[in-house]
Amino acid sequence: MTVDPVSPARSSAVPGPRLAVPAAATPPGGRAAWFAWSIAVTVYVLAVIHRTSLGVAGLDAAERFGIGASALSTFSILQVLVYAAMQIPVGLLVDRFGPRRVLLLGILLLSAGQLAFAFSSAFGPALASRAVLGCGDAMTFISVLRISARWFPAAKNPLVAQLTGLAGMGGNLVTTVVLAQALHSRGWTFSFGLIAVLGAGVFALVALLLREAPDGVVVVPTAERRLSVRAQIRGSWQEPGTRLGMWVHFTTAFPGAAFGLLWGLPYLVEGQGMTRAEAGGLLTVLVVSNMAFGLFFGRLLSRSVRARMPITLSVIGATGVSWAAALAWPGGQPPLWVLVVLLVVMGSNGPASLVGLDYARSHNPPERLGTASGIANMGGFIGTVVTLLGVGVLLDALAGPSGYTAETYRWAFCWLYVPLAVGTGMILRLRRRVQGFRPAETR
Repeated sequence: MTVDPVSPARSSAVPGPRLAVPAAATPPGGRAAWFAWSIAVTVYVLAVIHRTSLGVAGLDAAERFGIGASALSTFSILQVLVYAAMQIPVGLLVDRFGPRRVLLLGILLLSAGQLAFAFSSAFGPALASRAVLGCGDAMTFISVLRISARWFPAAKNPLVAQLTGLAGMGGNLVTTVVLAQALHSRGWTFSFGLIAVLGAGVFALVALLLREAPDGVVVVPTAERRLSVRAQIRGSWQEPGTRLGMWVHFTTAFPGAAFGLLWGLPYLVEGQGMTRAEAGGLLTVLVVSNMAFGLFFGRLLSRSVRARMPITLSVIGATGVSWAAALAWPGGQPPLWVLVVLLVVMGSNGPASLVGLDYARSHNPPERLGTASGIANMGGFIGTVVTLLGVGVLLDALAGPSGYTAETYRWAFCWLYVPLAVGTGMILRLRRRVQGFRPAETR
């Protein structure tokens, strides 16, 4: 058997296997590629719906389970922690068994976890169900990127990755608009149960229609080409581009992710005095902005890989400045236009984080792309866990007799600058090491 198509032979300056590939092995692209991608990306859209479902139900969950801010943050922390911990195992599974099988398993876990969450009435079982959901979520994005790499030429991969993220934001929009309304009108069990049932249709779609590679390409490597798990992980980690990708993903992803996953709605309702309907409407700005930046960054990156670092540093700087303006506003309650600007800027976080995955993809050979992507994809979710936990602990520590006020949220959100500073420092440090390595598509 043969391996799937790969990028051109690696430069002798870059560590890792050197592969010579005939031009005929170049992925074809075209309508068949877009069809395969569209089937695979439905799973990612479903995963985003599951992942962000708690973001509009935080206050409902606190009331249903009788918990405070720290315990509430545990839901998202555990879910994201499981996601991050699963990235390397999932990458190895994708490299060994192919993305289609991993996607099918992911759908089953997502549905099972959400169904259990729908019927949970106690904190413990609900927490366990979010862990199962996080495990299924972890299996989706890397698998979609792996399928894209097999179907599309290397130059198109940055654009396809951004379009994948954009499609995922469609799932976030469903959560923000549809689920928030359903929770109000139909209740907890019906709303979360309906999301779980959606998995049956997506499972059938993938099982019947998805082809994970063009005809004539066998996607499972021969025994001779398979690396040990240790060698697979070590080889991926030794690539400076993989580590840079992880820190880019860490630093750019976490502000918007933590806000959208959990703390956005409580901040706007309790800290800014909005109604739930007003807060939900404002959160759609985050989703729409994310989609717009995804298209914009995708076009920039498809034209030149030199846009990677300028995009990364610009997004980090703009996010830091926007939060500084909101938090420094007298009384901790900035006007609406400042909040809108903040949400627009945070909408760039998700698309910018995909630059990290592009670094990992372009600096690793195909037989370990899943593993390298998993390592890079851990970054943003580790940053999100650190942020969710830090904000939750500070909220409980600073809360007075009147509960969580604008002033409480203002000081709690200052925690954002700790991971932001650490991540930026690591990016600047690793940037110099990667400058001597040419991405695969330029060789």
